[in-house]
Amino acid sequence: MGQKVRPTGFRVGVVEDWRSRWYASKKDFGALLVEDQKVRKFIQTKYKFAGIPKVEIERTRDQVVVHLFTARPGIIIGRKGQEVDRLKAELEDLTGRRMELKIIEVDNALQSAALVAEDIAQQLSKRGSFRRTIKRALDQVMETGVHGIKIELSGRLGGAEMSRREKASRGSIPLSTLQRHVDYGFREAHTTFGVIGVKVWIDLGDYSDEENRDGSDAKAGQAPQKPKRTHKR
Repeated sequence: MGQKVRPTGFRVGVVEDWRSRWYASKKDFGALLVEDQKVRKFIQTKYKFAGIPKVEIERTRDQVVVHLFTARPGIIIGRKGQEVDRLKAELEDLTGRRMELKIIEVDNALQSAALVAEDIAQQLSKRGSFRRTIKRALDQVMETGVHGIKIELSGRLGGAEMSRREKASRGSIPLSTLQRHVDYGFREAHTTFGVIGVKVWIDLGDYSDEENRDGSDAKAGQAPQKPKRTHKR
C-alpha cells in the first residue's frame, strides 16, 4: 500500500521550520489557527498574480508579524509603499490585532514549486495543451540547475469525459531522504471542464549545501549544545 505524505510536512521539525510560529493555550488555539488561515486566504485571493508561494506568521503578545514571500514585490509594495499600508490596515480590520508586514522577495521563481504549479494552473485555465505545458515547465525548471522535478496533473485533462492522472518527471526526487530539500507546491486550475489539480515537486539538493539554512549544521554535528549568550554577566 502506498503511504503518501506532503514533503514539507514530513520535514517540519527536522530540517524545515513551521509556517506558523506561536504558542497558545488549549482554549485559544483553535481560534488563532482559523485566524491564520483567514489571513493566508485573504492575501492569496487579493494578490493572486503577485507570485506568493508561502506566508509565514509569527505571533507575540502585542502583535502579529506576517512574512510575505513574493516573486513580484512591486505589486504588493505599490507606489511609495501605499499598497503595503492598505494591506496592513485591511488585515488589522480582519483580525482586530496589530499587524506588521515583512515583504521577502523570492530570488528565482522557477525554483519554487508553488510558483511553478501556479504558472501551470494559469496555462491550463487559458485552455493550453496540458502536455505542452508540462514539457515547457520541465525544461525551464531543469535549466535553472535543480536536481530534479516531478509534475502530476489530475482531473478532466483535455476535456475528456473521464478524469485521469498524468505524471512527468526529470532527474531525481528522493522524497524519503530528510536531508534533501524537496520543495512541494499545489494549485488548482479552474477550467470549463472542471477543476484540475496541479502538484509539483522540485529537488533543490541537500540542506547542508545551502547557505544560512536552519538545521544545516545539525547534520555535521556542529550545532551548539547550548545557545550562545548575547551578553556577559
